[in-house]
Amino acid sequence: MCSLPVRVTAGLILVVLTALPASADMGARSELSCLIKPSQVVAVGTPVEGLIESVTVDQGDLVGAGQVLAVLESSRERATVAVAKAKSELESALKRTQVRMEYGARKVERARDLRKNSAIAHNELDEAETEFRVAEAAALEAKEEHELARLEYQRAVAELALRTIRSPIAGLVAERYLAPGELVRQSPVLKIAQLHPLRVEVFAPLAWLDKIGPGMVADVTPDSAPSTSYVATVETVNRVIDTANGTFGVRLHLPNPDYHIPAGLPCTVRFHTP
Repeated sequence: MCSLPVRVTAGLILVVLTALPASADMGARSELSCLIKPSQVVAVGTPVEGLIESVTVDQGDLVGAGQVLAVLESSRERATVAVAKAKSELESALKRTQVRMEYGARKVERARDLRKNSAIAHNELDEAETEFRVAEAAALEAKEEHELARLEYQRAVAELALRTIRSPIAGLVAERYLAPGELVRQSPVLKIAQLHPLRVEVFAPLAWLDKIGPGMVADVTPDSAPSTSYVATVETVNRVIDTANGTFGVRLHLPNPDYHIPAGLPCTVRFHTP
């Protein structure tokens, strides 16, 4: 009468022991759900306020790094640059002070020769030397003002450059928030998503923590194209565990040079293990 419960218990133990390795072992190729994301998303704007004069791209357009996306009205800034440039190129003050300094040097030399022969009083020599030192100071002041004018020109050019909004990355225009004629007040004008490379986000079970590492190769299959797989590489493994779900995050690097793979798709990832 006691043999049946013993056999049932043993059977249950056998089932548990054989099921545990299957859930914990990754095997040769193991699948997990994942999500394909852009490698980065940038809200592009400008730190200055102004009226949008033109927007050269629209949602869905591909853009390159450094490409002009929008331009703010900048007639005043362009005029400021023109004035600053003209001031930075003025050399009349430099030449005038240089002539005065050269004349002062010759006057001091003559006065010293005359003083050696007592042809002039000492105070006349002192007066000539003082005039020369004043001319030197004026020449130095002219050089400093010329340098300040050059720096003012550079600042004006930099301020004008802020009126042109360029893309910091190569990617796709995901959103366009403002149109020509609207006022920018330190708010984004466009959102750019970088699609090469892509980022694949995975949450793996805790039992796999020491089995996945940077450099590991995996196959990523978008749910929209179950017959097509792409090779990705593990980039980072998050060592902070989500205790509520018993998982940890894994990020993979997925090349997408021709932008063939869209971002935002759910997918399946299969890790290649030894």
